[in-house]
Amino acid sequence: MVEGSMTQGAGQGPAARATAAMPPISGYAAAQPPAPGYGHPAPPPVPPAPAQPPLPGGGEYGEYPEGYTPTARDLPVINRGAPQDVPTVELTPLAAPQPQAQPQQDPLPAGPGPLYVVGDVHGYLDELYEALAAEGLIDAHGNWAAGNARLWFLGDFTDRGPDGVGVIDLVMRLSAEAAAAGGYCKALMGNHELLLIGARRFADTPVNSGAGTASFQAAWLLNGGQRSDMERLQDHHLQWMSRLDAIAEEDGHLLLHSDTTAYLEFGDSIEDVNDAITEALQRNDPDECWELFRKFTKRFAFRDEEEGPLAVRKLLQTYGGSRIVHGHSPIPYLLGEVPAEDADGEDGAPLVDGPHLYAGGLAVAMDGGVTMAGKLLVAQLPLTD
Repeated sequence: MVEGSMTQGAGQGPAARATAAMPPISGYAAAQPPAPGYGHPAPPPVPPAPAQPPLPGGGEYGEYPEGYTPTARDLPVINRGAPQDVPTVELTPLAAPQPQAQPQQDPLPAGPGPLYVVGDVHGYLDELYEALAAEGLIDAHGNWAAGNARLWFLGDFTDRGPDGVGVIDLVMRLSAEAAAAGGYCKALMGNHELLLIGARRFADTPVNSGAGTASFQAAWLLNGGQRSDMERLQDHHLQWMSRLDAIAEEDGHLLLHSDTTAYLEFGDSIEDVNDAITEALQRNDPDECWELFRKFTKRFAFRDEEEGPLAVRKLLQTYGGSRIVHGHSPIPYLLGEVPAEDADGEDGAPLVDGPHLYAGGLAVAMDGGVTMAGKLLVAQLPLTD
């Protein structure tokens, strides 16, 4: 259709008739004769169709071809749906689809699992893998394999040994894997964690010590600090270490790193002690952090036959538990079996078979002296006395 044809044809028929009926107005040109209308003349009438002669053969439909029988028009309709597809061979019925079986996952074990503790590691990563695997806590690939077992590290992950940062990475990874399996892997803060945090934060900033001016950097190097650890140490390692608890209680065992009564100076409950140390580290004061390090470097508070059990009982009465389990002081030191300076080979190695029970049966030492050719200890609690 040409644009505008409908508009033009639709409006002018009535307008033309109105114009033809109006008389001429004075002063204007005479009206033009009306335009012929747009109507078409009516078509001539269609004559009726002539009657058709009957078909040969008679009847309503005439004669049908031989062998053809028409369907009567008044038969009842049975079904107007689609015709059924009748197979020409017998089909095997298909069974109803069955839901696919989902792989069954072993439910997480209920209740707490067995309790294990690990002594000082000091960067000896290979020895740690071997000790954990020997107790069935990890598999051949170093992954958590102990289900709902509970594992506590007693601190001192770095310094002296070759791979302290590798030890921290392993402990952090096992913590996540153990939690997913229904168990846990936790760690306490040792004095070497405090030392490494201070060396990283404050470096050679002077601090006040009992022996005069000192620095975290110098003390860290003096106590076996490894430059390779410092180079690989990242912020998330520092954050993890700075949030570690200092003391915990599990199944009647009071767990702490150092064999000292210095914990009593930070509060009368486990929660108070942990909060006080965490808050002190958050204040980021070099002298305050040095004082923390100095206090938790003390040792041998439980070794004396008379005073040792009294010191242990004071801690147990304050924080709970029936036995202390600690690291920090190597068992050879507690036994007075430190090898001679010029000793070498197997003859000079201190003999450590396992944890050391002492202080009248109230304390368990877990530092097997791995840094002096001793043994990295992993033990299940309670000990079989």
